[in-house]
Amino acid sequence: MPVLTRLIPSPVVVDIRPGALDDLACVLADERISHSGKLAIAVSGGSGARLRARLEPTLPGATWYEVGGGTIDDAVRLAGDIKAGHFDAVVGLGGGKIIDCAKFAAARVGLPLVAVATNLAHDGLCSPVATLDNDAGRGSYGVPNPIAVVIDLNVIREAPVRFVRSGIGDAISNISAVADWELAGRVKGEKIDGLAAAMARQAGEAVLRHPGGVGDDGFLQVLAEALVLTGIAMSVSGDSRPSSGACHEINHAFDLLYPKRAAAHGEQCGLGAAFAMYLRGAHEESAYMAEVLRRHGLPVLPEEIGFTVDEFVRAVEFAPETRPGRYTILEHLDLKTDQIKDTYADYVKAIGS
Repeated sequence: MPVLTRLIPSPVVVDIRPGALDDLACVLADERISHSGKLAIAVSGGSGARLRARLEPTLPGATWYEVGGGTIDDAVRLAGDIKAGHFDAVVGLGGGKIIDCAKFAAARVGLPLVAVATNLAHDGLCSPVATLDNDAGRGSYGVPNPIAVVIDLNVIREAPVRFVRSGIGDAISNISAVADWELAGRVKGEKIDGLAAAMARQAGEAVLRHPGGVGDDGFLQVLAEALVLTGIAMSVSGDSRPSSGACHEINHAFDLLYPKRAAAHGEQCGLGAAFAMYLRGAHEESAYMAEVLRRHGLPVLPEEIGFTVDEFVRAVEFAPETRPGRYTILEHLDLKTDQIKDTYADYVKAIGS
């Protein structure tokens, strides 16, 4: 009988718990990851370097590479360094920039990538995308999913709380992104991958509805799982559609229009999601989303991240230009400047101060 299902690209190991780093050597010794113990480990000069002293004695066959930043040049340089050796796998140990550099480098030399995240700032830790700065600004590059993901919640708690808050905003924005995808399906006939949509939406809902806070292991567990599931959802669909709609278009607009003043990715995405939900007429859902974002210390008004109302209106108006061909509530309504201003005033009244 034929197998009437599809294979889902996903990590062979997902280890999310307090103390997970204590067993990293065992994870890396998995024959599917490394049979010889020869590993290329990319770290930053910050959290990754501090963890190196702790982990190096348990990984005698590893070669360590310090990565200077999150640019395409950094990633290409890392790939060149790794190619000169003979390794079974690449390990990205650190925040999003290091993991994205390691993803790109691993893909370039044809090796599997193990993501060991030291913060939960966004859903890129398990996605098939590497986001890297280049001469034109910032680019997204397709890469394979990590073969393993390790997240030690004790390490996560040591990172600045703003990173956790950013991850919350990114995860919750899935709800708005999936609503945009469904809108594109109804209006434009865009094909929707039901499994990817379900995974992304439920990941967002799990974070939105959880009663805990940024200091609770239970909440951090759910957030980490949500970010991993979102990455897998993108891999299932073959693009960023499950997690990127009007919310991310607004985020990209902030980044492009105000590059030196832009806030954290998840902060902008959360604000964009709450406003986008209001735009589509989901006023109760928008108000609840804003309430939850506020409870976690995230912004729901542009003034809270240093932007004026006029600057926010400009960002919303410019947002569709950041993702040509993507259909969201912004493209659907095609609002002009005065209409955005009026809708924003109504949004402010609806969510309260």
